[in-house]
Amino acid sequence: MPTISFINQNLNITVAPGATILEAARAANIEIESPCNAVGTCGKCSVRLLDAAQLDHVNDSSDNHLSQVDRAAGYVLACQTSVYGDIEVIVHSKADENRRLNILAEGESFDYAGDPYITKRAGGDVTKVFGGETLLGIEPGDTTEYAYGIALDIGTTTLVAELIHLPTGERLASESMLNPQSTYAQDVLTRIHFAAQEGGLQTLHEAFLSAFSSLRDRLIQTAKINPRHVYEVVYSGNTTMLHLAAGVDPAPLGKYPYILNIIGGEHIPATSLGLSPFGQIYLPPIISAFVGADITSGILVSRLEQKAGATLFIDIGTNGEIVLAQGGRLAATSTAAGPAFEGMNIVCGARAVPGSVEQFQIDGDGRPAYKTIGGARAIGICGSGLLDIVGELVRSGVVGKNGRFVSPDQGGYAEPLKAAMRRHEGKFAFFITDDVFITQRDIRQVQLAKGAIRSGITALLAKLSIPETFVDEVLIAGSFGYHLCESSLLNIGLIPPAFAGKVRFVGNTSQSGAAAFLLNTGFRAGMREMALKVDKVELADTPDFEKLFIASLGF
Repeated sequence: MPTISFINQNLNITVAPGATILEAARAANIEIESPCNAVGTCGKCSVRLLDAAQLDHVNDSSDNHLSQVDRAAGYVLACQTSVYGDIEVIVHSKADENRRLNILAEGESFDYAGDPYITKRAGGDVTKVFGGETLLGIEPGDTTEYAYGIALDIGTTTLVAELIHLPTGERLASESMLNPQSTYAQDVLTRIHFAAQEGGLQTLHEAFLSAFSSLRDRLIQTAKINPRHVYEVVYSGNTTMLHLAAGVDPAPLGKYPYILNIIGGEHIPATSLGLSPFGQIYLPPIISAFVGADITSGILVSRLEQKAGATLFIDIGTNGEIVLAQGGRLAATSTAAGPAFEGMNIVCGARAVPGSVEQFQIDGDGRPAYKTIGGARAIGICGSGLLDIVGELVRSGVVGKNGRFVSPDQGGYAEPLKAAMRRHEGKFAFFITDDVFITQRDIRQVQLAKGAIRSGITALLAKLSIPETFVDEVLIAGSFGYHLCESSLLNIGLIPPAFAGKVRFVGNTSQSGAAAFLLNTGFRAGMREMALKVDKVELADTPDFEKLFIASLGF
C-alpha cells in the first residue's frame, strides 16, 4: 500500500493503489483547493512532489494547465494524479492565504432607527431575553447591557462577519476569511453537485461551521465579550449558500423546477454556533432559487423600491445577480457567470492577495503599467486586474472584437505591446511580467462570464420594455465589483455604452443589509412582501436567449 507524506503538515497517510492525492488529502483533512470539483478543468490543485524522481510512482492523467517546466520540477494536479508508490507532497497551507486575502467588509447603507428583534427586560434578580414578543430565555442578574448579534455575509468565495451591540448599533469588530467550501467546488452549480455526493452535504456544512467558529472566536476576542451574550446571527447569502449554511439539501436547486427547501424570512436555532443557548439564526427572505437573500439585503440598503426612474443593481461574481427597478416595480434574474471573475479557471489567476495584479493600464504611447495588491512582486492576476487587462487589450487593438489575439506582425498596435506578445507553449500570450501572463483561453473565459451578465442585463431591460438609454443609474455591488472601474466594464462590453457615467460602486451590500436586518426588525416583514412581488425572470425561458447570449460574447 502506497504512503503519501504531506511534508508541510507533518502527516503520513496510507492509501489504496490508484487513489488520487486529492482523495488522500481530503481523508486527512488537508485542504487542497479544487474549485472544479476534481474534474481537472481549473488547474488550481497543483502540488509539488518533493523529489521529481517520484513522478515514476504516480500517474498524472491531466493534459493541460501545467507547463513542461512545472512537470519536470515535480508539479502535478492533485485531483488527476493517481498514486502507486510512496511519495512526498508539498501542499501550502490555506491559513496563510486567509491571513493575506483582501476582502471588502463594508457596503453602502442608509440611516434607520434601531429596533432589534432581540431585547432584554430586567426584573428582580433575573433578566428576560425576548425575540420580538416571544420569551427566549431567562438569565440570572441584570444583563440588559450585554446583547450582541452577528451580521454574516456568506459569499460563494468569502465570508464576512460583523459583531454588533444591539441596544446601540455600535459595530464592535469585523472579521473575514475565504469560504472553505470553495476548496471543494468554486461556483454554485458545482457546489450543489458536490453536496449531492455521498457525504458531500455534511462536508460542506461542517466546513462552514468550522469557518464560523473561527470568525466567532476572533470577534469575541477582539470585543472581549461573552459568547453566551450573542443572541442572533443574520445569514445573508445566495440561495445555495443559505441552504449549505443551514445544513439543508440544495439538490432541488440544481434541476427544474428549482424548488427551494428554504424560503427565508424565518428563524432557525443557533445551537451549533457556540453562542447563547437560546440563540437564533435569521434567514432573510429569498427571491428565487438563484436570486438569494444577499440580493434582498442589497435591495433593502440601496432603497431600490423607492428610487425614481430606472435603476439596475448588479452583483458581479460567480453567480451574477441582476435586479432592475422602475417606479417601485422590480424584476430580477441570475446568470451563471462562472469563477473567472474570481481568478479561477485562469492560468495565472489568483485570489485578492498581496502580489495579485489588481490594476492595469496602457498609456497613450502603448506602454503597459500595472499595480499589485500591497505593492508586492506580481504572483498572479485577481479578478479586477483580469478585467482591466482584457479591457485595455481590447481598447488598444491587441485583442479583437471577436476575442482573439491580433498577432504582432498583423496588428497596428504600439511596439511595447508587441514586445509583450510572446509564445507560451506554442501559442501567443500577453506577458505582464516574465512569470505572469494572460492566454487566449483566459480571454475566452472572460468572454463567457461577461456574456452571461450582459445577456442578463439585456433580457431584464426587455422584460420591462426599458431602452438602455433610459437607465438612470447602475449600482455595482459586491466585494469583487467594488474593485472594478467603469472603463473596464465598458471596454469589454459587460455593460452597454449607454451606461457610461451612470455607474456607482456600492460595495458589500449583502453585509450592510444583514446588519440592517439585525438592527431593525421592522424591515423583515416589508422585505418578505417585496420578495414575493419581484418578477422572477428565468433566462432559460427567455425567447431566443441562446442567440442573445452568443451576441453578447463579442467585445
